[in-house]
Amino acid sequence: PLFESYDIFSRSAGDTSDVVTKEMYDFKDKGDRHIALRPEGTAGVVRAFVENKLYGPEFNKPYKVYYIGPMFRYERPQSGRQREFHQIGVEAFGADNPAVDVEVITMALRFFKKLGLSDLRVAVNSLGDQESRANYRQALIDYLKPHYDELSEDSKERLEKNPLRVLDSKDERDQQFVENAPSILDYLTPAAAERFDQVKEMLDSLGIDYVVDATMVRGLDYYNHTIFEFITEIEGNELTVCAGGRYDGLVEYFGGPATAGFGFGIGLERILLVLEKKGIELPIETGLDAYIAVLGDEVNEAALSLVQALRIQGFKAERDYLGRKLKAQFKSADVFAAKALITLGSSEVESGQVTVKNNQTRQEVTVALESLKKDFPSVLAELGLA
Repeated sequence: PLFESYDIFSRSAGDTSDVVTKEMYDFKDKGDRHIALRPEGTAGVVRAFVENKLYGPEFNKPYKVYYIGPMFRYERPQSGRQREFHQIGVEAFGADNPAVDVEVITMALRFFKKLGLSDLRVAVNSLGDQESRANYRQALIDYLKPHYDELSEDSKERLEKNPLRVLDSKDERDQQFVENAPSILDYLTPAAAERFDQVKEMLDSLGIDYVVDATMVRGLDYYNHTIFEFITEIEGNELTVCAGGRYDGLVEYFGGPATAGFGFGIGLERILLVLEKKGIELPIETGLDAYIAVLGDEVNEAALSLVQALRIQGFKAERDYLGRKLKAQFKSADVFAAKALITLGSSEVESGQVTVKNNQTRQEVTVALESLKKDFPSVLAELGLA
């Protein structure tokens, strides 16, 4: 659903994340329930996964889902960011195999390549297990505390509650400290380090170019082990177009059994912006299979019947509804890039025979109106359009 209990997001995302502290649309409803418009998809999916017991033995593992829909964040609208935006997300539950991490990353990469985006920088990092994070958290506090007065107000607030979030700061006052901060990779437990090595080896085996970015932490608190981002450059500015990672504790956090999870989110508006800026046109087929030129009000019903018959067969068909002259209708057929042109007047209805024209070569065939309604593919084949 578009809204959930406020706690679903505030508890899972972390009370120091920007999503919770700055960007959540939340309010009380008529029943005095504290609810929020969803700022991201994973928490709601996990909540539904637990409520519907999709972790049961009757379901295949990993249990894979995807979603496409609107999200809401109360932030300053800017290039590539809207307060209502749309996101594609995928999640895979129930397998902690590092191959799942790489499979999901690879799927996203293939998707972008299919769109024509090939100049992406793939950045990966590991946040390790609980022990890794606890050790690193203390090291980060020890490093940042002497610089407390020089940090931004947000980072001062985060220092004790969640110092990893300081690494995600875009404030110039924090950047110098972020650059020289200790690396989380130096604090991984042997098991966590071995797991990250496996992920990198699998990426190498698939020939995927990537960089390890030890300062990347992601903006939500539920991540552990592998996290990743896809970054592209637009007019000198870096733009993240896809991000995700592993969240093995989230299902258990929502009351389910200990269940591994891995997924990503892609912002649709941001992708469209990138495609536009890079001059990439999507391979969308917009042309019609057939355009029916209608001659006279007396064949209005017959034209309606023909259009519906072609659509029922699975073809894209359109007709004239405005009673225009034939020349104007032929021009519409060209604008629609119609493959076939069918002219329907009273003589065609009376005789039961219609002429179908290849709108490119002008080749024509005359066929029975009833057979056209039942077997349009054979007509297209005769015109060399199949």
